[in-house]
Amino acid sequence: LPNYSYIQNFTFNYQLNPHSKKINSKSITGKNIVAFIDNKAKYTFVIGAHYDHLGHNEYNLSTAVNTKGLIHNGADDNASGVASVLELARIYSQNNIIESVNLIFACFSGEELGLMGSKALATIIKKEYPNTSLMLNFDMVGRMDSNNNLNIGGIGTSPYFDKILKTNKPNHIQITTDSSGVGPSDHSSFYYKDIPVLFFFTGLHIDYHKPTDDIENINAPKMLTIINYTKSIIDSLS
Repeated sequence: LPNYSYIQNFTFNYQLNPHSKKINSKSITGKNIVAFIDNKAKYTFVIGAHYDHLGHNEYNLSTAVNTKGLIHNGADDNASGVASVLELARIYSQNNIIESVNLIFACFSGEELGLMGSKALATIIKKEYPNTSLMLNFDMVGRMDSNNNLNIGGIGTSPYFDKILKTNKPNHIQITTDSSGVGPSDHSSFYYKDIPVLFFFTGLHIDYHKPTDDIENINAPKMLTIINYTKSIIDSLS
């Protein structure tokens, strides 16, 4: 990124009442947190997750009634995804291996208000790194169920994905795949820039967008299984 800052600032207008015909928008400034491992390679992979959630329900996005002013911690949505990005960043920055691709680790703001942070990065990504050839997105990966179900989207966006996902899959994980590169999360922003994407997601649950989406409901050991699986995919693709 320009000037090699970890911060990418962006601004956008948010329509406070999407059902109103009046123009009543608010200008919001967001910050993406972005880090880069420069392996002097031809191709670059982006590994990302959104770090924003609902705050105190200021924008009325909660699925629980009468929750204005109550903190929504978003342990699954999406601290689980951010933790996965940070763990992969830790691994790749400390393994003393020069991978055959460059790696960008991105934590996006503004996802809940319309994928705003990922749109801001995706807009400049090919100018800065023309050969960006993968965006891997974690969004809600902390609540894998007892059957070890994992949803993976975007497998139709590259002819390499299907075989590599199956080859690297741990035996005890059950994967459900979707070929589309478009979905309600940040990978869509990169797919619209013609970048292949993979989207990892353990499913919706009763605590989605509620104050009860908290850390005691997170299954950390199964998160680690997903992180190790995605690392094997990244390594195979690189």
